[in-house]
Order: sequence, then C-alpha cells, then structure tokens
Amino acid sequence: MANPQALADPPRDLAAIESIEASLLFPTFTSDTAWEIGCLLRSRLLQFSAPVAINISLANSNQVLFHACTRSGTAPANDVWVSRKRATVLMWGYSTWYMHNKMGGDEKGFRDRYMLGERAGDYAIHGGGFPIRVRGVEGVVGVVVVSGLKQEQDHQVIVEVLQEYLKKQT
Repeated sequence: MANPQALADPPRDLAAIESIEASLLFPTFTSDTAWEIGCLLRSRLLQFSAPVAINISLANSNQVLFHACTRSGTAPANDVWVSRKRATVLMWGYSTWYMHNKMGGDEKGFRDRYMLGERAGDYAIHGGGFPIRVRGVEGVVGVVVVSGLKQEQDHQVIVEVLQEYLKKQT
C-alpha cells in the first residue's frame, strides 16, 4: 500500500483554496464524466489500506451518477458522511475543506454562525466534499464526495484527481 503522504498537503488559506476550486472548471459534465472521475478516484484510493466510499451526484437532484467503495469495511456511517458533506457543498457552494478552514474546524461555531440548530447534523465541515462547476454555467452542477481517510486526504485526493482529469481534457 502506498504511503498516505503520497498526497500533497492541501492549503489552509481560504484564498488559496478558493483559487484551486475556481481553476477546476469542467467544459461539460455528464454521467460519462462522473464515471471516468469515479473510476480514477477509486483506482487512486486503492493505494490506501482504509476502506473509502466515493460518491458523485448531480446538484439539482439526488441523482447519483457514481457510487463505489474501495474495499470491504465501509459502514453505513460513510454514507451519512457523504450526505452531510454533499449538503454542505450544496448549501454554501464551496468545498467542505474550505468551510472547515473558514470556521477553523469549530463545529459549534459553524452551527451557531449559520443558526443551524437541530439541522446541524445535516452538514459537515470535514474535508472530502467538492463542488463540480462547468464553464459558463452558474452555480454548482455536481458534487464529488470521498469518505474514509483523514479529512485533508479526502479533500486532496479529489483535487489531485480532478486536476489530472482536466489536464487531459485540454
């Protein structure tokens, strides 16, 4: 198994995170795109010994375009994390890593600032949820979620795979 250090450390600076997110614009996004990205993520994540769930869905519906696990050992809790990370991306339009760093990792502060009350459990500010944006289309088109590694790894593997995928599209 590859060393988890094989992933770069993601930035914690909000401007840097926002810049990276803005640079990852897709020319189009279809179910074929989701399949290719999902397969690339799964192949990359097989290097890690931890079981990981991968989910790619459309933003305007609950339609799942890709869902897979890397190996035995994921649990229903992974799907709860997928749902919570997805909800955060859709509500705020940023990655969950961005929201984590914006709030300094303070879950209570997050809940209080956005007056979430009992709904706080519907959202997660842990890395691993990432918005899909398409050039010329306003808003988030889809959401990629990885759940199972450390949150910075969940986030960074998405970034690195999306960068790799988009580089091949040009």
